[in-house]
Amino acid sequence: MSVEITALYSGLCALLVLALAFNVVKFRRGNKVGIGDGGDKLGNVLIRTHANAIEYIPLALILLLVAEINGLSAIWLHCLGGGLVFARILHAIGLVGGKGGYHKGRFWGTLLTWVVIVVLALINIVSVF
Repeated sequence: MSVEITALYSGLCALLVLALAFNVVKFRRGNKVGIGDGGDKLGNVLIRTHANAIEYIPLALILLLVAEINGLSAIWLHCLGGGLVFARILHAIGLVGGKGGYHKGRFWGTLLTWVVIVVLALINIVSVF
């Protein structure tokens, strides 16, 4: 069985996670911080932006993979996978742009991520019955 659609979105998410990790490394090297944020708010925001992606993306990709294996149509898989990637980019832009405070990108990115996860969870639960 081929899971090309999940492969596409997992690859895109992996690149996003690496880009966010690069921002943390760049901050730490530039500020000579070995571990943590060195008490700098921007450092904390960059670390949390990366960590937040790590917290949500794996769950969403597992759900997407299960849905693809169970035969969910390609259009749904692309809508949900594309929605996930868009949501995570929006969240990252919003969290950094808002410097950890409120930002529309952060709000909508979080909401869309949750919608994707809930929809995939319900699709997978219903597919059992």
